[in-house]
Amino acid sequence: MFGLSRVVKRIENEKSLDSISKPVAEWVSKVTSPDKIKYALSGSWLGHQLHPPLTDVPIGAWAMASVLDLTGGEQMRPASQRLVALGILSSIPVAITGASDWSDSYGKARRVGTAHALANSMGMEFQIMSWLARRKDRHVLGASLSLIGLGFTGAAGYLGGHLSFDMGVGVNHAAFEKRTNKWTDVAAEEEIQEGQLHRVTVNDTPVVITRHKGDLHAMSATCAHAGGPLDKGEIEGDCIVCPWHQSKFRITDGTPQRGPAGANQPMWQVRAEDGRIAIRSAE
Repeated sequence: MFGLSRVVKRIENEKSLDSISKPVAEWVSKVTSPDKIKYALSGSWLGHQLHPPLTDVPIGAWAMASVLDLTGGEQMRPASQRLVALGILSSIPVAITGASDWSDSYGKARRVGTAHALANSMGMEFQIMSWLARRKDRHVLGASLSLIGLGFTGAAGYLGGHLSFDMGVGVNHAAFEKRTNKWTDVAAEEEIQEGQLHRVTVNDTPVVITRHKGDLHAMSATCAHAGGPLDKGEIEGDCIVCPWHQSKFRITDGTPQRGPAGANQPMWQVRAEDGRIAIRSAE
């Protein structure tokens, strides 16, 4: 494991990858920037990122193809070939959603993501060659190529795990905030003006308060996607827009209306009494 960690650290610091990743990321960002496209690809409608669960299909298909190659005998060759094809086809939406998520990353995370994508591409190429070999009844060659491709896919999976579990890419950055059920006085009512974003702190947790269409609303100020400061964003229609990656959260309930955010933004209850505003956790 120590050796793998060293390899990943080298990838994180390999700035030569930036010359490849920067122009590609800019192009992907441009293509996926429309609200409806980003909403769909990010999994905003699902409640969390869409890319990770989609990866289960091609990985499972290719893994089972190799299992049948090794244990099923000749009678399982048609099934193995179909599984390889299923993995190839299902990897297309995986690549598209992954590219969308990756385009919103920077620095070390983008470099690891680039290596992750390159390894997945190699895995896909070997699976395509495997399927072509199987079509020509060269099943032993096809099985060998599938195993090589599965190796690249496994390496890509390791890098993907490092991005999520070690670097926090794609996780909910508001998940571990300190919450409180106790009403806490935070501001004078006159401080909260229509259409403005006001930041307060409760239990070391930043919260943004706004008055929208006359009503007071409050949500956690740390963007669930990447930790951006929502109080530095802007109001667009019925949403607060994060200044970092333009995720949009509905003011009334915190649901994402545009990616890259997938998770709901935590909401806080608000009350105004005697010219003062108090808030507490809504959950």
